[in-house]
Amino acid sequence: MINVNNVSVRYVLGDFKDIGLKEYLIKKAKGQLVKKELWALRDVSFHVNKGEMLGIVGSNGSGKSTILKVLAGIMPPTKGSIKANGSVAALLELGAGFDGDLTVKENVYLRGALLGYTRDFVKDEYEKIIEFSELKEFEDVMYKKLSSGMRSKLAFSIASRVNPDILVLDEVLSVGDMAFRRKSEARMREMMSGGTTTILVSHSLSQVRELCTQVVWLEKGEMRGIGDTKTMCDMYEKYMKK
Repeated sequence: MINVNNVSVRYVLGDFKDIGLKEYLIKKAKGQLVKKELWALRDVSFHVNKGEMLGIVGSNGSGKSTILKVLAGIMPPTKGSIKANGSVAALLELGAGFDGDLTVKENVYLRGALLGYTRDFVKDEYEKIIEFSELKEFEDVMYKKLSSGMRSKLAFSIASRVNPDILVLDEVLSVGDMAFRRKSEARMREMMSGGTTTILVSHSLSQVRELCTQVVWLEKGEMRGIGDTKTMCDMYEKYMKK
C-alpha cells in the first residue's frame, strides 16, 4: 500500500529573511551569502501493507513530522520516492482551519470544506460529528470560547468521519481526556478493520505498543531500526533512559 524508498529531505538555511532585497543582491554578487544545509531525513525506507498501522517514534527533531508531511504530499522529498496506492488523508494540525468568531456548528462546515467534504456530506454526518465530539450542548458557542481539549475533540471528530485508503496521524490520538482517547483509538481500529492503512507518530509508547503492527525508529533524521512493535519500542525505550 505504501512504499517509501530512500527518502531524504534537505532544508536550506541562511540569513535571507533578515536582510533586504538590495543587500541580498549585493551579497549574492559578492559571494557573501551564508547558506547552510540541514538534512531532516536521510535515506528513509519502509513498506506498509493494506490495513496495517505503522508507528513512527523518535526524540524531538528526529524527522517524524517531516516524513509525515512527505507522506501527505505537503512536502516533496529532496531525494528518493514514495508510492502510495489510494487516497491519502492527513491529520497533522488539529487546530488549523477554524475561525474563533464562528460557532461550533459553523466551524464544522468550515473545517469540513477545508478537508474537501461536500456540504451534503457534512450535513449528513453532522449529528455523528457532534455526538462523537461530546459538544452537543455547545453547538452555538463561539469556537474561541472552547477549551483546548474541546477544540481537539471537535477537530478529531470532523477529520475522522472519512474512510481514506491511507491515514496519516501526528499525535492526534492523544487529544481530550482518557475516555475520549479510548474512543478515538476505537475509531482508528474501526477504520483499520475496514482496510485503512495508517501511519502514526506518537510520543506515547503505550499507545504505539497497543495499536501499531510495526514500528520505525528515527533519530536525527536517520533510521535506527524497523521491525515488530515490541522489539522496536523496547529498543527505543532503553535508548531514552540512558
